Amino acid sequence: MAEIIIAALGCPSTLSISVYNTVKSAKSLFIQTKAHPSSKWVQDEALAFEDMDDLYENCEDFDELNSCIAKRLVQAAKNTDVVFAVTGRGAGSSLLKAITTAAKKESINISQLSSGGCFEAAKNALPTDTELSNILLTEANALDFEINTNIPLCIEEIDTPIRASEVKLKLSEYYPDEFQVHFCYMTEMGEYKCRTIPLFETDRQGVEEYHAATLLVVPKVPFESLTTYSLDDLIYVVDRLRGKNGCPWDIKQTHETLRSTLIEESYEVLDAIDREDVDAMCEELGDLLLQIVFHAALEKEKREFNMRDVTTGIVSKLIYRHPHVFAAVNVDSVDEVLKNWEQLKKAEKKFATQTQVLQAVPRCFPALLRSYKVQKKAADVGFDWDNALDALKKVNEESDELLSAIENNTNIDEELGDLLFSCVNVSRLLKKDPELILGQASDKFISRFGKMETMILKDGREIRDMSLNELDNYWEMSKS
Repeated sequence: MAEIIIAALGCPSTLSISVYNTVKSAKSLFIQTKAHPSSKWVQDEALAFEDMDDLYENCEDFDELNSCIAKRLVQAAKNTDVVFAVTGRGAGSSLLKAITTAAKKESINISQLSSGGCFEAAKNALPTDTELSNILLTEANALDFEINTNIPLCIEEIDTPIRASEVKLKLSEYYPDEFQVHFCYMTEMGEYKCRTIPLFETDRQGVEEYHAATLLVVPKVPFESLTTYSLDDLIYVVDRLRGKNGCPWDIKQTHETLRSTLIEESYEVLDAIDREDVDAMCEELGDLLLQIVFHAALEKEKREFNMRDVTTGIVSKLIYRHPHVFAAVNVDSVDEVLKNWEQLKKAEKKFATQTQVLQAVPRCFPALLRSYKVQKKAADVGFDWDNALDALKKVNEESDELLSAIENNTNIDEELGDLLFSCVNVSRLLKKDPELILGQASDKFISRFGKMETMILKDGREIRDMSLNELDNYWEMSKS
């Protein structure tokens, strides 16, 4: 069976004997690129080969490039075994997949020979006190993940100043600008040199020092040196506050003592949203997140659940309730999405009746919000007015019943509650948020009251000394 052997060139100092012998004895040799320092020895020994540099220059994207490389290798392998010498420690996953797929169609076998990569070659050039345990290796074009600053990082293939700039910007989201990193590059002799620089100078080195063998080693950061923080850092801080030698106040807190704070922080987020204050919103969301992490920390100490259980629960719930995104369910509108959501929620909670759905609306909700939610869930099964005008007639009916209750001094609370409940119904059917509407009404009242008081003071009078009729006259003037 015909065969394509993918041989990793690694670096001159990490080249394996098996790769060296395989490349030297190849009947048909292809190299990924002549531009990479790891292929220099192939050229120096005057071996016959064909490179893929023309494809790198002419292909519009990596998908096309990988496809063209695979096609060229498979075509050659139909006549004889082929050795494809690739840079670094091996072919990238996308390139390997393209070659494997194309070879399988032609019944061509694929095998691989590995070598050490650039990092292994650069190790000896690093300062002797560089901690490399559990180091994470990645490529400059693959930094699309959440970086853990508590783990050393090696970023290979920083081949241009532009790529270096991209790496710097990504790292700057996690590390201080002045943080010391190790910039490693290969000389023409195949040896590595290293200099320790501030992170912000990553893209300010000599142009000739940026090539496919250039890499950056980023040590782990002491917590005290960080200037930006992750959710894990917040969890660490809360654990430290609650731990031995922590804060006496934080150690004393319970779910019950934090209850009112959780409510207050939620309302402060809403206030920032209403004021369209983005900076305040960012700050208040942080305060709210602290409450969530704190409550999770309390349960972690009891070994009931932790923050990962919290995030696992919500992610699982979102996936389950969005089958139109994560599964093969089709929806045509937002209303259909919401209908499916409620059906899935009912099944998830194992509710047998709609009464159970209504009862599940928390009693601790603000009364206005709870009534809105209860009405909406009743409407989900068809128990609803046809339109807002019909619901408005019920407001008039409840108003008359309240009037009668006041005159007879009986059932006033009940009838007043029915009137308020019916007003919420009208608001809901008009697709208006009653909480927002009532808030706006309060704002309007405060504004008019302020105008009225300003006019009264301008006339040299005091509100508390005036009759209701006099105040009403000023009120009407403030409206106009």
